[in-house]
Amino acid sequence: MSDTNVGHLVAVEGVEMVFKRSAEEIHVLRDLNLHVPKGEFLALMGPSGSGKSTLLNLIGGLDRPTRGTVRIDGEPLDGLSDRKLADWRARHIGFVFQLYNLVPVLTAERNVELPLLLTHLNKAQRQKHVAAALEAVGLSHRTRHYPRTLSGGEQQRVGIARAIVTDPTLLLCDEPTGDLDRKAGDEILDLLQALNREQGKTIIMVTHDPHASARASRTVYLNKGQLATEPIQ
Repeated sequence: MSDTNVGHLVAVEGVEMVFKRSAEEIHVLRDLNLHVPKGEFLALMGPSGSGKSTLLNLIGGLDRPTRGTVRIDGEPLDGLSDRKLADWRARHIGFVFQLYNLVPVLTAERNVELPLLLTHLNKAQRQKHVAAALEAVGLSHRTRHYPRTLSGGEQQRVGIARAIVTDPTLLLCDEPTGDLDRKAGDEILDLLQALNREQGKTIIMVTHDPHASARASRTVYLNKGQLATEPIQ
């Protein structure tokens, strides 16, 4: 491991992402480098189409870069087979999306339990983890409710509980307040800050909203596949 990786939970080094459309090559990320220390709450901003979600997917092991290396806690993801990468992702990454992606026919507690079905925990152990996750997001009183009976903010809280129920190494949030009004969005940002400060969760949040990015401990900007510490004009 290089010295630049020491003390960093996330190390993205020399990453390029190229998509092909017929004979055309579309360069989404260009020789990109990003290091995120353990326990940081990082906001990633940029205009639509700048590659924010692509970068988040690479860090979460959903995609593989065309060139370069992504390491999480020293583990190079490019060396893992598809099966091992899926196992690694289930153990180490929690995803929170703009759209809550809850299963409508399942209660809140059953939605939160879904990632645990891939583990070796028995039913009693799963129930204990689910109860702790729902308590952490302030929804202990709504465990038996279905998504249609929950507000947008409550549904996103269920989504966050599902993301943290496995105690992941890294929490990746893609526009987590984008589908919420300001009040509900602020409640979600309060929750993310609490998870970061009180539980030490490392969080990377993609957002287009300066109000949301202000809650993070650091903000970086992505435009035309390049990172900067200030907005790119």
